Amino acid sequence: MPIPVRLRPAALAIRCAEAALAGGLAAAVSAATFALMSWAETPAQAASPKQPAPFSQASQAGPALTASPRSLAHWLAAPPAQHRHRHQHRACSPHAALTAALASVLRDQTGSLAVGVTDLSTGVTASYHPRELFHTASIVKADILATVLLQAQRQHAGLSPAEQQLATAMIEESDNDAASALWNTIGAAPGLAAADRVLGLRYTEPGPGGLWGLTATTVTDQLRLLAALTSRHSPLTAAARRYELTLMRGVADGQNWGVTAAADPGSRPAVKNGWLPDAPSGWWVINSIGVLRHDGQRLLVAVLSSGQPTQATGISQVQATARAAAASITRTACPAGAG
Repeated sequence: MPIPVRLRPAALAIRCAEAALAGGLAAAVSAATFALMSWAETPAQAASPKQPAPFSQASQAGPALTASPRSLAHWLAAPPAQHRHRHQHRACSPHAALTAALASVLRDQTGSLAVGVTDLSTGVTASYHPRELFHTASIVKADILATVLLQAQRQHAGLSPAEQQLATAMIEESDNDAASALWNTIGAAPGLAAADRVLGLRYTEPGPGGLWGLTATTVTDQLRLLAALTSRHSPLTAAARRYELTLMRGVADGQNWGVTAAADPGSRPAVKNGWLPDAPSGWWVINSIGVLRHDGQRLLVAVLSSGQPTQATGISQVQATARAAAASITRTACPAGAG
């Protein structure tokens, strides 16, 4: 049976391991010997794109990590006047359009699935199973880096050369040792939870101990994280947002799948993916979040899934879901069957 969509706290103690995507599908590690610190992924085979300028916040103060959660709409700037008519004259609700667009995906659905999409040009958001909890696997690395940057702002400091190297390896190569090092730097689960309160992530539950990959989250919270990386209303400064998105645009070959399938040709999507097999069952968790352009519109897209029979099946389903969600939010006419 697929692993449950709604996770209980006890489920977060299930041991599982993340396998490498580049170079082929890897086998799951035995639960009895699993330790997240031992996860390893294949380094990038191709040269990375140009690195971002070293992040420096010495002259810019960030907020203390005590702010109350904010809604997703808080982070989204008012849509430009020339685009507002797209929202006002939609033939059906965004939810109905998304549900109809997902019909073909859901007919062949494996496991559990959730998706959220925001059109930054209009401020319209649509989601399917917005508050279902899923293990993050490596998409939590985007949250870890956002926490590192928030803490640096609070200290009126930039990232050290060592932290910059770890951040690059963690995002571009999905290096787990780098993620574990930065997880410890931020104060592990309590540090992530404090930053998530500032970022407005209300339903994300940090993984226990060093098991950052067993953090649980929702597509609603992942849209909030992406909004914090793109909005001028974000608690992150413009320099911090630019730094993280540049790293997400430079992920290694073999890790640029997922929501990037919905991106316009020739565009440069920012993406972070996560994948891991549940050790007792062998079912896969396959997740993808990112910022991309579709039909000329700038979108935030998050797709979470669990209970996938194979890694390849999960990736295929996530990509089909991302394409359907992107198309549904950028068109003004309803798909056939939507009301």
